[in-house]
Amino acid sequence: MAGRYAPVPFTLSAEADGFRSNVAPPPRERPGFGRSAGRWLLGLTIVAGLVGSLLLGMPALSVDRSSTSPQQSQASQGH
Repeated sequence: MAGRYAPVPFTLSAEADGFRSNVAPPPRERPGFGRSAGRWLLGLTIVAGLVGSLLLGMPALSVDRSSTSPQQSQASQGH
């Protein structure tokens, strides 16, 4: 049964891989001033938001060194 396989047309797929078109794609459009300004503004807004959240979040993340000393509560001072 080794010799009874149907032939597979590999030549068609090999020719399709090697095919190159002679049609050039159209040139890319250059973005206008409005689109470029919009991209810059969006990037600047994202960076400003990240920096602002970092600045506002730093006090919450910092460890208060003055509160690490043991303090007595008012109830324990009365006894």
